[in-house]
Amino acid sequence: MKKIIIIVLSLSVVLGFLFWKFGPSISLFNKPKPEGPTTLTYWGLWEDGNLIKPVIAEYQKQHPNISITYERKSSVNYRTRAQAQIREGVGPDIFRIHNSWLPMFQSDLASAPQEVFSTDEYKRMFYPVASESFIKGDQIYGAPMEIDGLALFYNEEMLAAIGGKPPKNWQEFIDYATKMTVRDATGIKTAGAALGTAGNVDHWSDILGLLLLQQPGVDFNNVATPQVAEVIRFYTGFVTDPKKKTWDVNLPKSTDMFAAGRLGFYFAPSWKAHELRVANPGLKFKVAPAPQLSGKTAGWATFWGEVVSSKSQNPTEAWKFVKYLVSAEAEKLAYQEAAKIRLFGEPYSLVSLQGELAGDPVVGAFVSQGPIYKSWYLSSNTFDGGINDEMIKYWEDGINATLAGTDPMAALQTVNQGVKQVLDKYKQ
Repeated sequence: MKKIIIIVLSLSVVLGFLFWKFGPSISLFNKPKPEGPTTLTYWGLWEDGNLIKPVIAEYQKQHPNISITYERKSSVNYRTRAQAQIREGVGPDIFRIHNSWLPMFQSDLASAPQEVFSTDEYKRMFYPVASESFIKGDQIYGAPMEIDGLALFYNEEMLAAIGGKPPKNWQEFIDYATKMTVRDATGIKTAGAALGTAGNVDHWSDILGLLLLQQPGVDFNNVATPQVAEVIRFYTGFVTDPKKKTWDVNLPKSTDMFAAGRLGFYFAPSWKAHELRVANPGLKFKVAPAPQLSGKTAGWATFWGEVVSSKSQNPTEAWKFVKYLVSAEAEKLAYQEAAKIRLFGEPYSLVSLQGELAGDPVVGAFVSQGPIYKSWYLSSNTFDGGINDEMIKYWEDGINATLAGTDPMAALQTVNQGVKQVLDKYKQ
């Protein structure tokens, strides 16, 4: 009996010590402490924090367990800085990339979980170019809050003065552009259209990309062909061909010329409208879809999408937020906030919202081209130090060589070698 008492007392002492030491953490009566909110870091590029905060606030209201920190980054060296920080594990959860950057970024991205975003749903929501840009191997790597591309800005007064209207094809474009061009003994004073050079035509590489996409028979894996040479001749002909000369290498930059009311036709993405309005509030301009060829219909897309880092500790929650950002609710809210301080917000990426902007004298041209947008690696102003900038340099050399008198087919031999090098370097 004494042994039993001694054993019971000993067990009581041991159990008492264990409860004193560890009891509070294992007690059934202690409720587990609630976890703090999941924090996501979101890097933006173009939108000021004050414009995106209402969108974030609405999401956090619906998801109180999520905290989102927004940081606007500079476009200078953005691609290389973002990639370096992600690989070091100190980058954001969510960030923005250009629609042409997937070949450079795919290994740094977390694809969307099927339960969050299915490919079938994605393809119903967005224009085909979004799927072509951000889906690879049935995996979704990005989703756009906007759609943008190249459209034709035109000076209303200059076009009306010649009895013209927004051209639907390139022959009409040439006819109107030549009629709007005014020369004197010193050269072109008022230009009908800004095409032909790689120096003073802003977005020239996008224009060239548009022409290449529209030209039947162009193979981007081999650009040293008569079809591409024809595109080069057509483009440089606005400087070299007396029958359609509307531009010159010595003129100011095309954006400055258009803002000054000295240029009839000007190609640019939608955001250039904000710069033009600031530069010349009295300028009367509208925007039309880019002219087409009868053989092949295509528009030029250049836009940005939201992606999730492969190093994110909360990729599913990050993708849920991205899906919210591209919802009709969020896109309309972001557009409304931006429209309070500038002409308009980012053109809607959603096919379902196209009708809401179709009648706008500026934005309508961009969303109306949504179904025919295509893209390649000649997008200007990405500042990527990579696939676009390197590709553009080779084509710039080809344009300059042609303007200097080299036959386009000869110039394209060097361009073709460069194109293959860039594609081999970046395409996975």
